[in-house]
Amino acid sequence: MTRPALTSEPRPQPAGGPVRVPRQDPVVAPAAAVPAVRRADVDAELWPDVARLPAAGPVHTAVARQLVGRALDRLGLTGPSARDGVPAPGPRLTLHDADAFHRRIGRHGLIGFGESYMAGEWDSDDLAGVLTVLASHADELVPAPLRRLRGLWVSARPVADRNTRDGARGNIQRHYDLSNDLFATFLDPTLTYSSAVFTGFPARFDSLTAAQHRKIDRLLDLAGVGEGTRLLEIGTGWGELALRAAARGARVTTLTLSAEQAALARERIAAAGLADRVDVQLRDYRDAEGRYDAVISVEMIEAVGAEYWPAYFTALRRALAPGGRIALQAITMGHRQMLHTAATHTFISKYVFPGGLIPSREAIAAYSAAAGLRTVADDGFGEHYAETLRLWRERFTARRGAVTGLGFDPVFQRMWEFYLAYSEAGFRSRYLDVRQLLLTEGTPR
Repeated sequence: MTRPALTSEPRPQPAGGPVRVPRQDPVVAPAAAVPAVRRADVDAELWPDVARLPAAGPVHTAVARQLVGRALDRLGLTGPSARDGVPAPGPRLTLHDADAFHRRIGRHGLIGFGESYMAGEWDSDDLAGVLTVLASHADELVPAPLRRLRGLWVSARPVADRNTRDGARGNIQRHYDLSNDLFATFLDPTLTYSSAVFTGFPARFDSLTAAQHRKIDRLLDLAGVGEGTRLLEIGTGWGELALRAAARGARVTTLTLSAEQAALARERIAAAGLADRVDVQLRDYRDAEGRYDAVISVEMIEAVGAEYWPAYFTALRRALAPGGRIALQAITMGHRQMLHTAATHTFISKYVFPGGLIPSREAIAAYSAAAGLRTVADDGFGEHYAETLRLWRERFTARRGAVTGLGFDPVFQRMWEFYLAYSEAGFRSRYLDVRQLLLTEGTPR
């Protein structure tokens, strides 16, 4: 297979052909070693900002060295690591190129921190553990007086990432159209790419497939989906929710902007003999047609962008038939953190989810109420997402050979592992949460 074609940011082209998904949860082999990367060997065309060091001034670098060094020492993240053969009480961060590490952070903050990992300038014996410690102390890493100077090391989000109709299509393609086969390396056989709901912990006592079905069934129950229900799904994924809704007797219209997802979802639906009950449409949520008894949208609002949240909730309200119910699953963060993130170009917005923004519960409440919707139920289960991400990360690292065979180089693999561990840390530290909400027509009480 040819190498992925990328421009200024990683955009591997989709692998050919639909993936064949096994019926049972596969046995996960032990994780392969993190691929070693040297900056000198990084493909500058694929990864320009990883291959070269930023032009950070000596003052920025010195400040970063002081602040970061003190923070790592205070949090117990420095010193010998387990991979050095020395017992360590907690996760450790090992610097291979301290000057480059501090230079990147001094110039680009958290983006530089992630790019330094992609460049192989630091490693950890427990990546998710290190990131969880950092996330748990996020508000303490920079002294209060210096927080007012955030503009010196952060940049605004690119205008090109706005979620206009054309922009949203491009943003979705840059992530979800990477390759169906790539996602199949770490998702369970349902190809469900959102938080599962487990019966308890540790999650190993509950298969990921069963936990994903439990999550889907909870949403279908919340929305009152049954025989004859007219259901609109905003955000198809690879079709598992539509399949389970149709098996209940619902008539499903499901919308996506990902051509790769739509093709595989249609194939899976046809194979299940439910093509007459499910209509998969390549359509923007703003162009949804018809009225429905139930509307479900799972972790879609994060891809909408704050600028378009009014349009999103208006579309939900417009699609709802009298007496209908809306079930949402949404990742959330604190409102103050959301406001900071909304104004900042982050590692995730640059490399993983361009144009995306995680809302706060306050933002969801305000924008849904403005659209004439009332929140009837709101249930959080962030610890379940941490476990889901742990399982995804373990599956991904166990199948590095398959990922390499799909044409994704070591820098991509380090980036993807960082993204999964970074997300897991967000939920483990409770910086992030995930919630299922029930909305109905009406003003808040």
